[in-house]
Amino acid sequence: MKQLTSISRYALLALVGIALFSCKEKKTEEKEVPVTVVQYEEAKSKLPLERLKLPPGFKIEVYADSIDGARSMAMGDNGTLFVGTRNDKTVYAIQDLDNDYRADHTIILDSTLEVPNGIAFRNGSLYVAEVGRLLRYDDIESKLSAIPEPVVVYDDYPTEFHHGWKYIAFGPDDKLYVPVGAPCNICDSTVVDERYASITRMDPDGSNREVYAKGVRNTVGFTWHPETNELWFTDNGRDMMGDDIPPCELNRVAEAGQHFGYPFCHGGTVKDPEFGEQRPCTDFVAPVQPLGAHVAPLGVKFPTGDMFPATYKNVAFIAEHGSWNRSKKVGYRISMVSLEGNESVGYETFIGGWLNEESQEQFGRPVDLLFLEDGSMLVSDDYGDAIYRVTYEKPGMARLIK
Repeated sequence: MKQLTSISRYALLALVGIALFSCKEKKTEEKEVPVTVVQYEEAKSKLPLERLKLPPGFKIEVYADSIDGARSMAMGDNGTLFVGTRNDKTVYAIQDLDNDYRADHTIILDSTLEVPNGIAFRNGSLYVAEVGRLLRYDDIESKLSAIPEPVVVYDDYPTEFHHGWKYIAFGPDDKLYVPVGAPCNICDSTVVDERYASITRMDPDGSNREVYAKGVRNTVGFTWHPETNELWFTDNGRDMMGDDIPPCELNRVAEAGQHFGYPFCHGGTVKDPEFGEQRPCTDFVAPVQPLGAHVAPLGVKFPTGDMFPATYKNVAFIAEHGSWNRSKKVGYRISMVSLEGNESVGYETFIGGWLNEESQEQFGRPVDLLFLEDGSMLVSDDYGDAIYRVTYEKPGMARLIK
C-alpha cells in the first residue's frame, strides 16, 4: 500500500509537472497582447498648424499624433487606419472608436519589421511590404487584441536598401502592384535584374508576377484614375545634377510595358550625362507633369466623395516630401496638378507652410494621402509624427447655420 502511495505521489507530481510545462508552452506560443495608447483625452499635439496655408474654406487638423515615422496608409473594412513606417520598423493600427474624426487608440501591430513602408488592405487582410518580402495578416481587424503570425506571400524580391522601401496597392484589376526601385542614384540595373527600376504586379497570393512599367527610378506613391482606371504614379528624379534638374515626375500608364525613361532620360527632355547617348528621349513616355527638381513626390490621390468643391474633381493631389540635398529646400507641401482629360493644365501649391522659406526649417514632411468616405483627406507626416485631416466647408456656411 505504501509503495502504491509513493507511485501515486510520483504520478501526481509528474502530472503537475506536465500541466505546468504545458501552460508554459501555451504562454510562449501565444503572441503578447500589444500596448494600446489612448489619445486625445486632451489635445496634446504641439504642431504649429496655424503656419499652414490652405485655399479658402479648407481646414487642417490633427487626426492622430505620436505616430513615429508615419508613412503609407491603408483603410480597413471596419474603419481601422493602418500605417506603415520606413525607419521605425513599426506598423500601426489606428482607431476612431467614437467616430469624431480624431483617433482614440493606437495599436502597435509589430515593431520588428524590416522597413515596412508599404501596406495595402484587401478582403479583411493586411499586406505589408518589407524590402525583400511580402507579409499578409489575415482577418486582422478582428484580431487586434492578439495579432496573428503573418503569412509570407513571397520572400524573393531584391534586398538592396537603396530605394528598397516600397509603396504597394491593389488595382481595379485586383492585382497587387509592387515597385522595385533602382539600387543606386543612377545605373542601368536592369542588366542584373529586369525588376529593378520598375513597377511589378501580381495576383494576391504572389503568383503570376510580371513587370508592368519600366524605367521608373523610385516611385513611392501611385493610384488609379477614378474614371479611366489607369495607373498614375510619382517618380523621384536622380540626384547630383544640380539644384534645378532633373525634374521629378507625375506619370500615367496607358498600357502595360511602357518605359518612362530611367536611366537614359529624365522628365521627358533631360538626357542623362552618363546614359543619355544610348537612347533618345523620344523612345520613352514623357510625364504628364514635370514636377519641381528634388521635391521628392510620394503619395498621389484623386479626390473621392463630395466634400471638396467640384473644381477639385479633376485634380491629382501630391505629397511632396521635400528635398534633402538642394542648396535651398523645396517641396514640404501638398501640391496639385489640374487636369483636362490626361493633360496637365496647372501645377501649384494646395497646402504649404511646413517649410519656413526664410529660416529653411521645417516642422513636417508630407508622405501619403488617403480620402475618407466623407470626402475629407488624410495626410501622413513622418517628420511631425502625425496624421492630419483636411476638410472643406463653404465660406459663410457656418454662420448661416447658426
